Amino acid sequence: MDDDARPLTAPDAGRRTLWAVSDLHVAARGNRDLVDRGVRPANPGDWLIVAGDVAERTSTILDTLRSLAERFAQVIWAPGNHELFSRAADDVHAEDKYDELVKGCQSMGVLTPEDPYPRFAGRTIVPMFTLYDHSWRDPLVTVERALSAAEGNGVVFTDQVAIAPYVDVPLWCQRRLGYTVRRLSKVSGPTVLVNHWPLVREVTARLRLPEVALWSGTRHTQDWPVRFGAETVIYGHLHIPVVTEVDGVRHVEVSLGYPRERERTLDQRRERNLWPYPVLTEPAGEEAG
Repeated sequence: MDDDARPLTAPDAGRRTLWAVSDLHVAARGNRDLVDRGVRPANPGDWLIVAGDVAERTSTILDTLRSLAERFAQVIWAPGNHELFSRAADDVHAEDKYDELVKGCQSMGVLTPEDPYPRFAGRTIVPMFTLYDHSWRDPLVTVERALSAAEGNGVVFTDQVAIAPYVDVPLWCQRRLGYTVRRLSKVSGPTVLVNHWPLVREVTARLRLPEVALWSGTRHTQDWPVRFGAETVIYGHLHIPVVTEVDGVRHVEVSLGYPRERERTLDQRRERNLWPYPVLTEPAGEEAG
């Protein structure tokens, strides 16, 4: 069920905060200015989660993350599908582009899904990269038929021409799931799970076009929030900024979105101190963990 979207704790000058944003799409009209003006720490010790879809070009992605890393004590990045986009003329595609972005982030101290998981306010913060496998569909319908039906209804993701030609996305998803489960199995205590794609199918119920769920996650993560001790799941991708409780876990969609989308929701969220979203706070003088 949806709750009233109140933050976990109200941030103040005496506390350091872990904030979260996603889907900044800084190449879209006005978005870069909003990020430059609105995504800033309230305290020098504040951290920031960026849950994917910063931009498409490698230089723009890394320049944006570098700018954020200069403001926040720590930036944590999990990639989205737009970071993986490429064209035939580009030098790197899909997995190679992801590796390039990870190395770029690590060179500037931005944490990625390949780095040790940090701790903040006694919780382990887990940036993940799981992709999707088209399994959020009627189980009696094959993937091919589901994708064909979506196309017939006018739903075709850019992923099909900007990612899929260069890698088997469901197979990559399968490998990422195995890698992430192995790492999560070694984590004890409460967690904050961070992923660009939602982890549970319930949050896709608000989609205007249900076919979008085919590119929005995988059934294999459905039990992860409970299984791996999540207090909160941070995600983006859907551009539907709501807070939903599923099995006692808060799932928070923290997207900025494209201009037409953010113009409907951003002012109200900022008035309520819900964008960037305050995930956790702790006394400003304390060390993370």
